[in-house]
Amino acid sequence: MWKLRTDTVDHHTLVICTRGNGGFTRLSTVAIHHAACQVLAAPAPPMRGMMARMKRVIISGSSGAGKTTMAAALAAQLGLPRAELDALHHGPGWVKRPEFEADVDRFTAGPAWVCEEQYYGVLGGLLWERADTLVWLDLPRRTVMRRVVSRSLLRVLTRRRLWNGNRETWQDLVAPDHPMRWAWANYAKKRSSTAERLAQHPHLTVVRLTSARHARDWLPSSANYSG
Repeated sequence: MWKLRTDTVDHHTLVICTRGNGGFTRLSTVAIHHAACQVLAAPAPPMRGMMARMKRVIISGSSGAGKTTMAAALAAQLGLPRAELDALHHGPGWVKRPEFEADVDRFTAGPAWVCEEQYYGVLGGLLWERADTLVWLDLPRRTVMRRVVSRSLLRVLTRRRLWNGNRETWQDLVAPDHPMRWAWANYAKKRSSTAERLAQHPHLTVVRLTSARHARDWLPSSANYSG
């Protein structure tokens, strides 16, 4: 039987799942700069006790990690409002909406919410400062690349309408800033920057999920997550 407990190391709240015999499974340790902060990945059991305390949640991870899927499932499970940042950011023709920063500021000023951790270059530390919980989808490169490639090809082939009427085209796939290229080129950099920002925001409770199975199993069975 699994039980939930938490611990604190260097001001970070760590999520630990223990078995009935009292032992715990440490799935991974991340060195954040030279700090001794240990970020423990959540194993299969759902963390209902912890979820009751999650009010302002950001979902971090590379393109293709399943941030939007996890955000939607978690928001539904917790009954929290959710904003999809891509929908707020992309105007017609993939042009950034001028209201983007104001919309995000207004949404995250509320007492409870869920959203993806994105657009740091535009928003700075706003999401990190206002969140109380970070769910880190630290999935293997092969997983995120398989997902981001299949997602983009499906969008092109089906002509799926995205935010504000935008659609992906074959020409978009070869663009230098396309998510497929970005996910491959920036995979290591994204992991490193997430760890660095964690060191700068010790108030966050951190849930690090290192595989698609961990991500699915972490949520209660009633949550609709198929990432």
